[in-house]
Amino acid sequence: MPASSASTRPGNRRPATRWSLRLEQTAVQSPSGPERAPAVRLGLRENWHQFALLVLINAFVGGMVGLERTLVPLLAEEEFGLASRTIALSFIVAFGVVKALANLVAGRFSDRIGRKQILVVGWLIGLPVPFLIMFAPAWEWIVFANVLLGVNQGLCWSTTVIMKIDLVGSARRGFAMGLNEAAGYLFAAGAALASGYLASIYGLRPEPFYLGVVFAAAGLILSIGFVRDTRDHARFEATLQPGTAPRTPPSFRDIFLLTSWQNRSLFATSQAGLVNNLNDGMAWGLFPLFFAAGGLSIDQVAILAALYPGVWGLAQLVTGALSDRRGRKPFIAGGMGVQSIGIFLIIATTGFWPWASGAVILGLGTAMVYPTLLAAIGDIAHPEWRASSVGVYRLWRDGGYAIGALLTGVVADLSGLRWAIGLGGLLTLASGIVVAAVMAETLGGRQGGHPPTISHPTPAPVEHGASQ
Repeated sequence: MPASSASTRPGNRRPATRWSLRLEQTAVQSPSGPERAPAVRLGLRENWHQFALLVLINAFVGGMVGLERTLVPLLAEEEFGLASRTIALSFIVAFGVVKALANLVAGRFSDRIGRKQILVVGWLIGLPVPFLIMFAPAWEWIVFANVLLGVNQGLCWSTTVIMKIDLVGSARRGFAMGLNEAAGYLFAAGAALASGYLASIYGLRPEPFYLGVVFAAAGLILSIGFVRDTRDHARFEATLQPGTAPRTPPSFRDIFLLTSWQNRSLFATSQAGLVNNLNDGMAWGLFPLFFAAGGLSIDQVAILAALYPGVWGLAQLVTGALSDRRGRKPFIAGGMGVQSIGIFLIIATTGFWPWASGAVILGLGTAMVYPTLLAAIGDIAHPEWRASSVGVYRLWRDGGYAIGALLTGVVADLSGLRWAIGLGGLLTLASGIVVAAVMAETLGGRQGGHPPTISHPTPAPVEHGASQ
């Protein structure tokens, strides 16, 4: 056989490795009959064009929320005269509740109608947000803008997470999530820093929020014009797990109960995600006020507001990949403990540099936890219903924004900012203890086999999955 002919045969290509699993060709039906579809491949290297595009889009998603981290709490006090911490943090409550529900919708409908469609809808809803904040005549406009921002973040961030999990397969899931979350939070940090700098020159509005117009427009254009849906990748991955496919499509109720409570490892990840974002909501709403009350300038407040998500974003490039080798549980339990140390350092000290040290430690702890939690969900959930499980997890995780803003806002009104921030540290430490006590290791390589995927979320396999 001629060499040129032999070289094109699938059997002569290098075998799939743990870095690369592929389906060379798939027949699809079209109105005109069967056609040859492009190859469906699993792996970071094989899908790097789409993966890099999704990383960039997620950076714009992060930038949208990063614009608010420095300025909106200050707007509440300086332009709208809100003295109550609880009322001032109402924008975070609205954001958290709506984002949590949007995550649920994104996960379920990504399985039903496709990932790309949900991503585009999310960007369309996010377009008005910077304009509403720039020209808001009353605080209610800011709250409504954050309702739209919550939908934007829930739909767009969830779908980029799900699509990256689809593309890379199981081998480098932690690394992929590290890249995804790093892009989002590094851009959030950069946006927080840039908005603070612009505010120090031009004022709190409108100039700093021009960046949001650019982010939303760029994200929408890239999503419509260049992103490809990834449901076929999830379907192919399901074929690589013989004997695990669900006998019948699981109900959403089954998936919700399994992810929320019935499986101990999924419960541990969900509660850790909730508490992680509880203290992030606290940091978003109270840290700028706490630092400003300590005598820092708006420039210094902006640096501290950017430092925490900046360290968080950068360190995820390392922590996500390490969890692929060392396991998920040590990073989740240990990361919650490290976060609590950073929070306690902030309330125990005074001044820019001690607070900066606390922000760095808090960012490192969050980086240990954030991508690893998503990777753990991907380890356990079957590809056929994984997007829905990710949506349920993100419902609980981002519900932490609302719970954190309400709880710490009330405590701040009653007892002061320092007590409110300290409460966040205590809850974070307790969450890490729960993970250490009830979570099983989910990484397959640490157990000498495949990840402990649960094929069908019904009561019969639940106890088995919980005890792994």
